[in-house]
Amino acid sequence: GRHEVWSWKTASRESLCLMWQKVKVQLTLSMSFLTAVFWYCRRLYSFLAQLLKRWSNYLQRKLIRNLSVLPEVDLLGYSAREWKGETKQAKQMREAYEELFRSCHIKYLRQVKRDNYSVVRAVLFQLFSQGIPFPSWMKERDILKLPEKLLYSQGCNWIQQYSFGPERYTGPNAFGKLRKCMEALKTNWAEISATRDHEERGNMCNMLFSDESKEYKLYEAIKFIMLYEVVEAYEKIKSRGEPVHNLFSLLFARDSSSDPLSFMMNHLNSIGDSICLDQVELFLLGYLLEVKIRVYRLHRFNTEEFQVNHPDEYRREWNEISLLTEDDCYYHIPLFRT
Repeated sequence: GRHEVWSWKTASRESLCLMWQKVKVQLTLSMSFLTAVFWYCRRLYSFLAQLLKRWSNYLQRKLIRNLSVLPEVDLLGYSAREWKGETKQAKQMREAYEELFRSCHIKYLRQVKRDNYSVVRAVLFQLFSQGIPFPSWMKERDILKLPEKLLYSQGCNWIQQYSFGPERYTGPNAFGKLRKCMEALKTNWAEISATRDHEERGNMCNMLFSDESKEYKLYEAIKFIMLYEVVEAYEKIKSRGEPVHNLFSLLFARDSSSDPLSFMMNHLNSIGDSICLDQVELFLLGYLLEVKIRVYRLHRFNTEEFQVNHPDEYRREWNEISLLTEDDCYYHIPLFRT
């Protein structure tokens, strides 16, 4: 009996040992497999993370490189870099910047791309980044219909001679192209102004103002709205109807813009290509957008024209934006800090 018990125990032990050896082999293989999988996943994760980081850095560099309104920089630091030396002009510019810093609480600025859309770009960027809504007259009428109204209702078939900045496009397709520009302005303005989060709105602006094809459509739409307002004012003056703003009298008093056609041919068509907006047109821009545009003209430092408003007559409820210029050609965006 004892021999049988011992034999049973021995057989059981040997069976358990054999089973354990098999299980141990399987566990070892499983652990090796899991270790290999973990190592592979870790390497894959590390590779994907590096790839994502490189792609993100690439997009960021590309965005900054294409951005037509650069991130903010220190005002006095910018002045020191741009106006070195001891010439009379350099000293005056540095003094003007110091006055902005000390008295106007302007601590930073955002540089705007130096081309012939500069002032329109600086104004639109602030409208969008501040979330300023459509002017009241735009809420009452569909701006998409303005090209059609001008061409068909008012018989201005000469808008076929309209030029789109550096593209200098003219011809019968001008109407369709203007329509697309108006659609771009309305869609982007509505979308950005409806965004309440300031940071998100800023990101949307950076994306928009890093795409030339998109932002140029906005500027051409603004130019066309300026033309439309000039046509409307001209018709009112001819019919001796309701009074118009005195800025239109100044505009039509120029030999080069005595009527809407000459205004388009001699001024609007060249904006974005060879010239910028002049002071009268900047008045018109503020008027039609219903914003008070305060301009700091550094080359007019120590004169009454150092700070000017466009237009000089504005309503109290209008929003205010600011521009900074050294020469009345190229404009930057001043940033205030208290």
